[in-house]
Amino acid sequence: MAEEQLDIKKILSVLPHRYPFLLVDRLTELVPGEKASGIKNVTINEPFFQGHFPGEPVMPGVLIIESLAQVGAAAALSMGENERKLAVFAGIKDFRFKQVVKPGDQLQLSVVMTGMRRNIGKGKAEAKVEGKTVASGELWFALVERDQA
Repeated sequence: MAEEQLDIKKILSVLPHRYPFLLVDRLTELVPGEKASGIKNVTINEPFFQGHFPGEPVMPGVLIIESLAQVGAAAALSMGENERKLAVFAGIKDFRFKQVVKPGDQLQLSVVMTGMRRNIGKGKAEAKVEGKTVASGELWFALVERDQA
């Protein structure tokens, strides 16, 4: 399948997330059902920095994982048969954080799908800043009909 890039307008047509919970600014690579890569520009204007942590802003690890999950969801939801479904979190495995993410950083996000059985999938996820891994692990998701979520 051909690789594709998605700007924010196209991302909004694939993912159901909206502000303040859309955590992907651009998809730089998308191969439906196989892999996706994207970026998240981390700015001091993010609402979570008001409380995490005042005077020492650090992006919460759970939101780094969510950014990766959204990139992976784009790979799964861009497949024609999954177009009207939701990808919901089903689990994480062996996730490690190696460095904090701060305002001004650009997260480089990538997810490679490693398995899909019926409506359950998994992928190898990695987040980098300036080429250095800041978080990595395995994500699990379930595809559900939108009215069942």
